Amino acid sequence: MALRARALYDFRSENPGEISLREHEVLSLCSEQDIEGWLEGVNSRGDRGLFPASYVQVIRAPAAEPPPPARYANVPVGGFEPLPPPAAFKPAAQQPPPEPFPPPPAGYPFPPYGGSYQPSQGSDDDWDDDWDDSSTVADEPGALGSSYPDYEAAGGGAPGRYRLSTRSEPSLGPRGAGHPPGHPHPPGGGGAAKSSATVSRNLNRFSTFVKSGGEAFVLGEASGFVKDGDKLCVVLGPRGPEWQENPYPFQCSIEDPTKQTKFKGMKSYIAYKLVPSHTGQQVHRRYKHFDWLYGRLAEKFPVISVPHLPEKQATGRFEEDFISKRRKGLAWWMDHMCSHPVLAQCDAFQHFLTCPSTDEKAWKQGKRKAEKDEMVGANFFLTISVPTGPGASLDLQEVESQVDGFKAFTKKMDESALQLNHTANEFARKQVTGFKKEYQKVGHSFKCLSQAFELDQQAFSAGLNQAIAFTAEAYDAIGDLFADQPRQDLDPVMDLLALYQGHLANFPDIIHVQKALMC
Repeated sequence: MALRARALYDFRSENPGEISLREHEVLSLCSEQDIEGWLEGVNSRGDRGLFPASYVQVIRAPAAEPPPPARYANVPVGGFEPLPPPAAFKPAAQQPPPEPFPPPPAGYPFPPYGGSYQPSQGSDDDWDDDWDDSSTVADEPGALGSSYPDYEAAGGGAPGRYRLSTRSEPSLGPRGAGHPPGHPHPPGGGGAAKSSATVSRNLNRFSTFVKSGGEAFVLGEASGFVKDGDKLCVVLGPRGPEWQENPYPFQCSIEDPTKQTKFKGMKSYIAYKLVPSHTGQQVHRRYKHFDWLYGRLAEKFPVISVPHLPEKQATGRFEEDFISKRRKGLAWWMDHMCSHPVLAQCDAFQHFLTCPSTDEKAWKQGKRKAEKDEMVGANFFLTISVPTGPGASLDLQEVESQVDGFKAFTKKMDESALQLNHTANEFARKQVTGFKKEYQKVGHSFKCLSQAFELDQQAFSAGLNQAIAFTAEAYDAIGDLFADQPRQDLDPVMDLLALYQGHLANFPDIIHVQKALMC
């Protein structure tokens, strides 16, 4: 007889490879052996996948009939100890079931777990380049270090980044009784959950709150020594808490994009000259170096919005218009980075700005140091130093209200920015193509009329013919002005709007982490 189980609670799948359950539903199990807290089976609708083992009760057959062959070789033939009888599962007095670890990647269509920043699939500077220890700094493209994947290749069975804590879960008081976002609520256990007031794990291991390290920090799993240089101070400003200003502000210019080659001319790329004001020493960086820096900063600072880089492009990478537009976009990006009180002082950012382009050894040392930074994930929250003393405490309800208001604002602004971007791009297209073409048509018609008057040999026709020809030229010039107008007004506005759109894309995850930490 096939193994079966009865669902004790409703469960809604949130990730590929999971299946939803309904309370009292009978399922067929593929194996009685759970995989880090997950079982595989088929529900009553014929869907096959994973579900939490603590949400079901295995139905034992009265006869000692051996179960079907297990999916995994290490499953005991006789199964395991039977669960308590159904009478023991009384929802009114039962605590929420413990949350399992995420299912392993081997054999399931789960994407590998990673940080908040996903590695780019190649760059338009050099599609088949990777960081290489044997290449020079000037020749090295930017890429993410090997510290990003949290699982090894499929089938390796590597454990996840967050381990199950064996220490007691910290009590958060009445405000901490709620479940994190995305956590299934077992029915009938509301009173018991409120009285326990403890933090439980989020079943959705791909949640931003989990990936950022916020959950591990709240559960007390963060551990590390915070040096004075790593501390990020929050101070009370005129409008509330804010990051402490950089005592040594600076700027950085990006100029003179030049085409360079390597491997005896087999590969080409564009290098940009950077001149930081606090050193005065110029360095040259490729787009891939910017991409590497963005990845490090986005990984390290889960509650700070790191603006997106200008978009990549597969074709036309060496066209003058594209290079000019990219340089302007990188300049906007750099201005924001230098003005941010936290990002500007980050070691990885300072290494990017100050390491000489020709010092291969120094570049590799700084790059590896940044990639092995221990103050990331849950440990990042240890580096934040908050103000103390009179007036430093905040009203949690007021904070939640402000966060909700900011969330509504960013959502509306994001929609408006997308609409403006679409409208402006369409209008610019009409100016460059449609309007110019229409004015050129009018100019061509006047030119044809002028050619007709050239056939008239009357003396009084010469002045009229000249005026008509001048009108034709004027319409052609107006068409050219229309085509060039977006460069004067719309393009700068759209470049700046792209920077804001990058921030708006970051805010939902940041707000999610903030609200989850307050729960």
